[in-house]
Amino acid sequence: MVRQREFDKEKALDDAMELFWEKGYAATSISDLTAIMGIQRPSLYATFGDKEKLFEAALRKYTNLHASLIRTKLQHATSVKEAFRNLFEELIEEEYKNKVSKGCFCINTIIELAPHDEKFEILTREHEMYLSVIFQETLLKGIKSGELESNLDVKALAQALVVALIGITVLLKSHLERSFVDKSVTLILSLIK
Repeated sequence: MVRQREFDKEKALDDAMELFWEKGYAATSISDLTAIMGIQRPSLYATFGDKEKLFEAALRKYTNLHASLIRTKLQHATSVKEAFRNLFEELIEEEYKNKVSKGCFCINTIIELAPHDEKFEILTREHEMYLSVIFQETLLKGIKSGELESNLDVKALAQALVVALIGITVLLKSHLERSFVDKSVTLILSLIK
């Protein structure tokens, strides 16, 4: 029996995630994956299943990391308004400094796969809802501290902020004029009272 070469599964998954994020599901071949992951096809199939299962694992890893990063950013700001301003401004700065925008892996999946694949529609929607919960928690913290008005519709505002975050991320892929984006973000953030 041929012995399978051992490899770092987490690094291989990270490499696959980066490639799927850059190229999308359809444009990424098994050959592309095995080359970037540094493994042979039998190892890929034995460890991760098929291409779709590998993509799903990569997307789940990304959404967990993404949500954790956003939660951390929002929790470490001195004020709720500052937290959301920093979140949006960092996203914009990052996108404008890169010549090629990869956007957000989850949002790319919403666009590429969710319209015709129920599994990915559900996975991406779960991430959107989780971000909304993180935003709600942050807004509630602002109400509790007295920074935000007590009559604020927290759920609606959190959902609007998620929609804005997704929309801006998609639009940034086309390298909009910076003032267009900045004015939009200013208006969106003015809803946080």
